[in-house]
Amino acid sequence: MSEFARAQKWRSPLLGEAKRLELAPGTIEYFERGRGPTLVLVHGWVVNANLWRKVVDALHEDFRCLTLDLPLGSHRVTMPQGADLGPDGIAALIAAVLERLELTDVTLVGNDSGGAYSQIAVARHTDRVGRLVLTSCETPYDDWPPAQFEHLRIIARDPGSLRQAVEGLRDPEFRRSAYGAAAGITKHPVPDEVVDSYALPGCCDPEVLRDVAVVMSSASTAAVRSAGQRLIQGPPLPILLVWSREDSLFPLAHAERYAQALPTSVLVVIDDAYSFTPEDQPTLVAAAIRRFAGSA
Repeated sequence: MSEFARAQKWRSPLLGEAKRLELAPGTIEYFERGRGPTLVLVHGWVVNANLWRKVVDALHEDFRCLTLDLPLGSHRVTMPQGADLGPDGIAALIAAVLERLELTDVTLVGNDSGGAYSQIAVARHTDRVGRLVLTSCETPYDDWPPAQFEHLRIIARDPGSLRQAVEGLRDPEFRRSAYGAAAGITKHPVPDEVVDSYALPGCCDPEVLRDVAVVMSSASTAAVRSAGQRLIQGPPLPILLVWSREDSLFPLAHAERYAQALPTSVLVVIDDAYSFTPEDQPTLVAAAIRRFAGSA
């Protein structure tokens, strides 16, 4: 196995035991650690379960932490060609995991585009989710993807352009910058082994690239807005919004507006972080989740 292949398959031991589920659309990998009320943690585009490693480490003594490794561009288990990887398809995958594991009263936690998928999943499949946590992600008042990353949706429609774009991630300095402060992603440095696990899968596996092309090209602002309106107008669901004060991708003002519109919500503001709050401030994110999910 090449150095790149080993790097892109690395997952932090803090996540717990790696497991797989055979679902109708394809195989999904997830990680399990801890006992107690169930948290299901959802990452976004071009990252993987590693995003939540420090949050899991902080919460596993009080919660059963199930961290999904979804086919969003940094995954180890690819989907069959033709699988539905649009917004509704990914949301259905999340719901299928909950159903297969016979989970109820789940606290579903999403960051970045993982928050968008989580809202869509809850809006369409509410029976197994008792609470929702959104950390710096799309709201009904944001574009998906954010304007700074609209080019990804365009590039994803052309296989040649997408391959050329991911080849740049073979350069260590470039991939660190792609996940760093200049991109508005993380304010503080992320360990190289984590960045490598995020950035390299598309360079190493053409099937990963095929999956993420479908994911990105099918992103839909309308899907998030529709889900958000269902959550605003539907039966009250406890929702926690954990937001970075300095987030340039998902403005705090939009989170404040969403919190005011939702029937049952709490907003917690995180300082000294950008969009990837689980990377920048995992202790604060974990504390907010513990207070919210533990009070139910």
